[in-house]
Amino acid sequence: MDASTERCLAFPVVVVAELTERADPRLRRGAPGFRRVGVAMFAAGAAIFALLYSPQAVLPALSAAFAVPPAGAGLAMSLATAGLAAAVLPASALSERCGRGPMLVGSVGLAAVLGVLLPLCPSYPALLAVRTLQGLAMAGMPGVAMAYLVDEIHPSALAGAVGTFVAGNGLGGLTGRLLAGVATDLGGWRAGLGAVSALSAGCAVAFTLLLPPQRNGSPRRNGSPRRDAGGASSGSGGAALRRHLADPGLRRLYLAGFALMAGFVTVYNYLGYRLLRPPFALSAGWVGLIFLAYLAGTAASAVAGRLADRHGARVVLAGAVLLAVLAALATMSRSLPVVLAGLALVTAGFFAAHAVASGWVGRRANRARGQAAGRYLFAYYAGSSVGGWVGGLVFERAGWSATIAYVVAMFAAALAPVLSGPGPFSRPRGRVWRGHPRRPEPAAPAAGRPRPAPEPPPEPSGSPRSTRRWRC
Repeated sequence: MDASTERCLAFPVVVVAELTERADPRLRRGAPGFRRVGVAMFAAGAAIFALLYSPQAVLPALSAAFAVPPAGAGLAMSLATAGLAAAVLPASALSERCGRGPMLVGSVGLAAVLGVLLPLCPSYPALLAVRTLQGLAMAGMPGVAMAYLVDEIHPSALAGAVGTFVAGNGLGGLTGRLLAGVATDLGGWRAGLGAVSALSAGCAVAFTLLLPPQRNGSPRRNGSPRRDAGGASSGSGGAALRRHLADPGLRRLYLAGFALMAGFVTVYNYLGYRLLRPPFALSAGWVGLIFLAYLAGTAASAVAGRLADRHGARVVLAGAVLLAVLAALATMSRSLPVVLAGLALVTAGFFAAHAVASGWVGRRANRARGQAAGRYLFAYYAGSSVGGWVGGLVFERAGWSATIAYVVAMFAAALAPVLSGPGPFSRPRGRVWRGHPRRPEPAAPAAGRPRPAPEPPPEPSGSPRSTRRWRC
């Protein structure tokens, strides 16, 4: 076969490949710019979550420096998460008009600038004001990042890109807490927050330089629905809100997200106060190391999905919450190893429950899944803001035992989707979650026509294929 014949035979293949590429221009693994997107999103997640959670490690130092009680110091966390919760949905809507990329760059950059100002605050009210503004600025990242990745990354490589972004979130939150704790032990709360601000500013600069220009998901014009790279319309936000709030299953999942985060953030906000006092009397640097327990949560969230595939989401959510309840009770011990083990298990139970609950939001919502996930995120951060502040009031007025009673009550409320009537794990109208619909009996064949062969029986529920789904 000569070269001209080979070119003629290869021409249709080339044309099909080019048409396929034009039909879906999103980045595939190995394409130019794919690695830049991954590294940029990792840096952005690290910058935002280091800034968001680093004050958690310096709350006792803020109490000492500004003579504020634990609940007042906890406002440094609560106001930031309240600002984030309030702005996450508006930020998502604004990104529909101005574009995902510019929204992400503006959010990360502004949050980093406010982080640099934070250790320079002359008074505690000024610090709280900066934290509130910082929370509002941060909302553009969690509210838009996933949508940006869906727009820019091909589905065949999306899981890996999302995993890289989530890894940046987790590493940023952990590093910010550890760095703030160690630096505070050496030079006070200003040194602690200043060190984290410098780290986040570097990550923000790297993100701005590395993020490629947005290619897909052009902003909405003239009020028309925005379409992503796959051509799906975003739909009406008001109609989606009414539909989601009318669904009792989604309402209970939103309650679960609120209650889980309320109890969890209370433990981490105020356990440090207890460890600084007798009988433990640890230094601020050693107290900062308790955040290494987050590694247990990272592992648990990865395992929870596989367990839910095998045993059902309802079972895993209930088991994770019960584990968190028992572990929270263990933190009442006067033995430091028992307290630390309890903290690690609280973290594992919380992350496993949160992974299952947030995953079920997308499975429960028939339409506008992104908006349903955004509302879960709103409830989640509202739990951190309101629930964490209330937990501080309980701690300063009644001590650690009453605080754990409050945490247990919050975790118990997170069982609402499992224990109450028709909820997210029951069969919604018009859908079959388990088993198969009853097939009508076949009509008798006409004379002279052979009877069709019977259909094979449905696959048993214990078969390997069926266990890959999340059973209810």
